[in-house]
Amino acid sequence: MSTNPGPEHLSDRPRWLCRVCGHPWPCTDARATLLREYRAFPSLLRIYLSAQMYHAMEDLTAGGDGPPPNLYERFLAWTRTHPPH
Repeated sequence: MSTNPGPEHLSDRPRWLCRVCGHPWPCTDARATLLREYRAFPSLLRIYLSAQMYHAMEDLTAGGDGPPPNLYERFLAWTRTHPPH
């Protein structure tokens, strides 16, 4: 359950775009929400996002395309540069 008012910025599988704003998920709003929700458990945030990255790779390569080159940056790198407080 989110404490964030307004619509939740969730992923739209298999395209992995935000259902609200249409940006690649996790979008800026989703990242902010995830940082708040996992602030006491940063390692669990990284585990959760690692699993989501794996699912995204499966979905985005299902048509025979190679994986997008920025999946690590999109799903995990930002958790290191914005540690939960």
